[in-house]
Amino acid sequence: MKFSSKIYNKNHVNELTRYVQNSKDIAHLLSDKSTNIDGFKQLNKDLHLIDENNLNNFISSMTKKYDLIIVTDLFEMTDNIYEFFENIKLLLKPGGKLLINSVNPKWNRVLRFFEFIKLKVTTRSRSLINPRNLKNIARSSGFDLNQFYSRQLFPFKIGFIGIFINKVLELLLKPFNLGIKYYMIFSPYGTKLERKTKSIIIPAKNEEKNLVPLIERIPVFDTDYELIVIYGPSQDKTEEVVNNLNSTFPDIKITTLKQSKNGKANAVWEAVNIANNELIAILDSDQSVDPETLTEFFNILESENADFVNGTRLIYPMEDKAMRALNTYGNKIFQFLISLVIQQKLSDSLCGTKVFKKSNVIKILNWQKTLKSKDPFGDFDLLFSAAYAGDKILEYPVHYRARVYGETQISRFRDGLKLIKYFLESFYYFNISK
Repeated sequence: MKFSSKIYNKNHVNELTRYVQNSKDIAHLLSDKSTNIDGFKQLNKDLHLIDENNLNNFISSMTKKYDLIIVTDLFEMTDNIYEFFENIKLLLKPGGKLLINSVNPKWNRVLRFFEFIKLKVTTRSRSLINPRNLKNIARSSGFDLNQFYSRQLFPFKIGFIGIFINKVLELLLKPFNLGIKYYMIFSPYGTKLERKTKSIIIPAKNEEKNLVPLIERIPVFDTDYELIVIYGPSQDKTEEVVNNLNSTFPDIKITTLKQSKNGKANAVWEAVNIANNELIAILDSDQSVDPETLTEFFNILESENADFVNGTRLIYPMEDKAMRALNTYGNKIFQFLISLVIQQKLSDSLCGTKVFKKSNVIKILNWQKTLKSKDPFGDFDLLFSAAYAGDKILEYPVHYRARVYGETQISRFRDGLKLIKYFLESFYYFNISK
């Protein structure tokens, strides 16, 4: 009798789908001794079966460039890790990623015991490479580790009981990364600065006296850029100001539209749908964050040092009355919950200034299809979709100013029950086998 690997292989293919669905050009490097070749063929056509002793030579012979390169159960066979990363870097498009997945070294002795008592097919001895140690090695070749996690502690069906046991164990033991299969997502960093076109989305509601001063302060960029001002029903003259923006700023490309529903999230998604350029920035219209800092936000993305840049208001001292005390404590709670879900430490997840690549839109849509719960604000969908796709998220500290005019339009606590449900469901999907 031998343990069946059917459920194990199925779960593994489903996990890789999480990344494949967000990429266009994909290469999958796989051992020619794999027992699940048919399953991997479902993912993409560019599947390469490689002799375990010839990984680096094969990679150096490749010429096509990819958005995503997956290396399954092969990395431990390389005898030159530095050369491996150097060769992979040459094959990635700007913004491309490397996904390494293999058997967790913590299970090596257990699996060898199963092989010894004939409950598992015997496989070749592998290097005991601790995934955590790869972080520094990868950085020496110009790669940053975006994400590291493991899956599958009980990969047996036994009706629905086995699936249930596995999910419970994955949730309870997540901090210890004891899953049989580990996944590591890397991105190159420090590439040459390449200017990209920009779309700046400005949601506006009751911002009559803020809009014109804000736009006057937005930097003039040396590439094509556009402003998308989307406004909601207001009690002041915001709509009138918006309708006059093109005559007020004839030298700036400004698109204006009225949102079809209420809420900032709706405003952001409707504006994102009509954004034309390569990079997208969300900029609140209340001038609480200096618009001049957009230059630095964009620079980080144009240098390919990140896929998503999140503003943080909690580094520098704030101006008096910039944030109410209750909101400050609430933001710290949200920060803790979000870091717990996505396993990336962020100092401020609710800053309205966020900048990301237009290519992230498909990731946002895929994330929203995954959840039944809806994000009432939009901040969490933006962050969670990037983290779920293995993107590199960096923070940029901003000075948080007190409002010059009007009052804050968002209450983070009004939809508290919706947020709790959203967090719980997100935590579930981030931490269990699909």
